[in-house]
Amino acid sequence: MEQILNLQNTGEKDYHFEESIKTLRTNLQFCGSSLKTIMFTSSLPNEGKSEITFSVGASFGSIGKKVLLIDADIRKSVFIKRYEIKGNPSGLSQYLSGQKTMDDICYATDVENFDMILAGPYSPNPAELLEDPLFNELLEKAKEKYDYIIIDTPPMANLIDGAIIAGQCDGAVIVIESGTISYHLAQKVKAQLEKSGCRILGAVLNRVGMDYENGYYKKYYRKYYGKYDGGGGRKSGCGKQ
Repeated sequence: MEQILNLQNTGEKDYHFEESIKTLRTNLQFCGSSLKTIMFTSSLPNEGKSEITFSVGASFGSIGKKVLLIDADIRKSVFIKRYEIKGNPSGLSQYLSGQKTMDDICYATDVENFDMILAGPYSPNPAELLEDPLFNELLEKAKEKYDYIIIDTPPMANLIDGAIIAGQCDGAVIVIESGTISYHLAQKVKAQLEKSGCRILGAVLNRVGMDYENGYYKKYYRKYYGKYDGGGGRKSGCGKQ
């Protein structure tokens, strides 16, 4: 852990997004004390899964929980590009292929109580690597040091990687982009997780536009929270690009 990854987002914070992440964090805590290894998955790419995975991990860190985020999307990781990580950091694919040790691939970050394992170089056989006993060994070692291990997995509609990882996890969260993913596709992912024996903790409906000016939401909000509202309409939801 000699290198410290600089991951802090200097952009404008979205209040509704942060509150949604805190709610998600609290709900996960109420799933029980035995819940230590949590995977986040989706049906297709670009549903906002990786951002939610990172944000939940950072949120746990902010309340004093020691967190390790594992980027297990060896096929197409987004973290190095998104957070502009410099240099040539080692990652999971190198550990699973026997090239690196756990200490070599586990990096401290500038996010409080938050360490990270990156995906590493692209591998032509990620499913075979993830089935290696070294992956389970990595998780068992991590459980001795961290309160939570948060795993970002590849989308599951057309890939087996997530189902393999699910068999090693205490629970799974499915991220679903609102208005994009069909009911049947989400059910397909749910069925894959059930076959793996992994407990499904719930789903996150991402990128939901809450229109304060139309329909049921406005009526509900005004009835119960109107006296706290400054009057301006906003959009809310658990996620953004």
